[in-house]
Amino acid sequence: MSAAVEVRDLRVELGGTPILAGVDLTVAVGEWVTVIGPNGAGKSTLLRAVGGLLPAPDAVSLFGTPIRALRRRDRARVVATVAQSPVVPAGMAVFDYVLLGRTPYMPPLGRESAADLAAVHEVLTRLDLDAFGRRELATLSGGERQRVFLARALAQGATLLLLDEPTSALDIGHQQEVLELVDQLRREHDLTVLATMHDLSIAGEYADRLVLLADGRVAAAGPPAEVLTEELLARHYHAHVRVIPGPHGPHVIPLRRR
Repeated sequence: MSAAVEVRDLRVELGGTPILAGVDLTVAVGEWVTVIGPNGAGKSTLLRAVGGLLPAPDAVSLFGTPIRALRRRDRARVVATVAQSPVVPAGMAVFDYVLLGRTPYMPPLGRESAADLAAVHEVLTRLDLDAFGRRELATLSGGERQRVFLARALAQGATLLLLDEPTSALDIGHQQEVLELVDQLRREHDLTVLATMHDLSIAGEYADRLVLLADGRVAAAGPPAEVLTEELLARHYHAHVRVIPGPHGPHVIPLRRR
């Protein structure tokens, strides 16, 4: 199976502090891989490097092409990022925000084409957002906003989605709604998903594979049942937990220490 993402010996320093120290990672086309790890492990930094937002010219390849060989516009047609807290201009309507995803296809100083407008309408319909097109994004609920953020990413036409803590601000019902939607879109449109998550049980439910980062390195990688073990979580999270097998992945239950 061909690779959508290949990361080899990725090293990143921010402000003179090493954040990633030789990370290797492969994500196959159509796969869902979720990166987990304690706070400060480098999860978001890894996603930013894969998305081309941090310099890593010789360590990252997307769909067989070194990221240094992709111009910014070309990269934006391949990979779309949904950040933890996307910046939304004040007063922006849902339709206009999703239309920003078509920027890589517009000529410099040009306007959107009929094809761009059609692409936005199609994505809004697919994500059941038609009724929100003229609503200000700030007036929507957390789950609705998250669907709009996904809509903008899908409007880019990218085949690789980078999701940084996509459910961190949502209640459990909206978490399930968003992740089920991502999984459905992945299967229907051959998307590849690379995500980060704090909730270990949810990560294990949806991902094909997990990658555990600790101290800027890959501490474990594999199917959720091989990574979400009591031993590994105790060692790298310093957590006292019980792991119970579930129908779609392990469930991690925190236990009181006394």
